[in-house]
Amino acid sequence: MTRHFPRLAAIAVLRHAGRVLLVRRKNPPDAGRWGFPGGHVDPGETALAAALRELAEETGVQGRAQGYLTNLDIIQHDATGRLEFHFLLAVVLCDYVSGTPVAADDVSDVGWFSPQEITGLDCSADVERIARLAYSTTPTIGPS
Repeated sequence: MTRHFPRLAAIAVLRHAGRVLLVRRKNPPDAGRWGFPGGHVDPGETALAAALRELAEETGVQGRAQGYLTNLDIIQHDATGRLEFHFLLAVVLCDYVSGTPVAADDVSDVGWFSPQEITGLDCSADVERIARLAYSTTPTIGPS
């Protein structure tokens, strides 16, 4: 099977009452670590829509996309140097609309955390930086 890289994915940085919503991943990469809800972008789907879809699938929470916060390249090689995966993550800033978070789909836990509370958690790369960015900047491009 031929692998095509990079793969486009989107994460939802949902903010509400000074906190962000994080999920603990069940599956690799980053199984057991805390991160933002998210996943692949389907063909014909915008990254904004994908972030909201993944948010609902993984937590049951509804959000409203405010725009793109930043992008992340997540690249991992195996011990021989072979590329295992390369994801380009569109980081989507979202505001809370409704719902009580519950762990669903491919997550084992979910919770609200302030940027300061994230410091002690076992998180995926850039989670703490992105949480702080969510409360310190305006998204670059909003929904059309």
